[in-house]
Amino acid sequence: MQRIGVEERRARLARRHRLAVEARAAGPLEVAGSLVALHSTDAATVFLSTWARTDGFDAGQLEQALYDERTLVRMLGMRRTLWVVELELAAVVDAACTRAVAARERVKLEKMVAQSGLAEDPAGWIDRAAAAALDALSDRGEAFTSDLTRAEPLLATKIRLGAGTRWEAEVSAASRVLPLLAAERRIVRGRPRGRWTHGQYRWALAPGRDSELDTATAQAELLRRWLGAFGPATETDIRWWAGWTARETRAALAAVPHAAVELDGASGLVLADDLAPVAAPEPSAALLPTLDPTTMGWKERDWYLGPHGGLLFDGNGNAGPTVWWDGRVIGGWSQRKDGEIVFRILEDVGEDGVRAVEAEAERLEAWLGDVRLAPGFLPPFQRALSA
Repeated sequence: MQRIGVEERRARLARRHRLAVEARAAGPLEVAGSLVALHSTDAATVFLSTWARTDGFDAGQLEQALYDERTLVRMLGMRRTLWVVELELAAVVDAACTRAVAARERVKLEKMVAQSGLAEDPAGWIDRAAAAALDALSDRGEAFTSDLTRAEPLLATKIRLGAGTRWEAEVSAASRVLPLLAAERRIVRGRPRGRWTHGQYRWALAPGRDSELDTATAQAELLRRWLGAFGPATETDIRWWAGWTARETRAALAAVPHAAVELDGASGLVLADDLAPVAAPEPSAALLPTLDPTTMGWKERDWYLGPHGGLLFDGNGNAGPTVWWDGRVIGGWSQRKDGEIVFRILEDVGEDGVRAVEAEAERLEAWLGDVRLAPGFLPPFQRALSA
């Protein structure tokens, strides 16, 4: 069995994830394609992830691709997480992951409707609310959730969450029906309220859909792309990233030509034609944002994270902003209220490494200008840096 050691894994990561200066991408589409999908749970992440991997990036480029050209799509996908993917990959992600997520979300909503006493036929009630939402969007083109609740009484109906628990609360039906319609690819998230850092999006009708892929074909294609970007990886990594069962993962592997490799005591998987050694790029620094797709790319992370996980991730396993050098995590960073980018390096990377990180911090600070970040996930370590 061929061995792929930690140094080569880091070289692959630096090149394929565009962290090496010499491997930076030409624009947002190239970044998204290189990483399969960009995390979008935190509104700013997709922009900061793209900035880190490009030169001369302007936020307007990404906004144009997302909202005008629609060559990038924001959608629910793997692990019930919000992602940005290339339009050509949206149908694959939908069939491989989102379709099952949407089915589970519909069942959950039916239970909420029943527990709220809104209808004897919860499924029929949801269908009526969905139809009202689609009609309202057809009339308006785009609208925020609050616009639709004011326009359609059915969408303003209160649904009870956590019935019978201390967390019981009431929310508008629109706050549950609209995300379900998006998961079913019947509507899409449009421009946000305010700047690109804002996570409240307008809703719009989804464009016409191509014929649906079958789940098995889509899962095999998604795995092929993921192994090309993230391989070598373990079966545990694949299951975690995709949110698949062991059975789904093994069925997808059976459909994708691959090879087993030795990963310093563990068994890893790569595409069958991806066994050739990868030359290490020149060491480079990178500042990656909260929930960046590289930082969150593998379940088993010691080979690039080392002992820093307890500091740089929160208690739920969400990564805060990280500092990278030569294909591995070496520290964390944050932004202060005055806009200064501050960081702390947690291991010895030499003078060259420190200077490179300083240069990246200056580059990011200049690019952000008067933009202030407010990450939804900021572990105590990074929060303390910004204090």
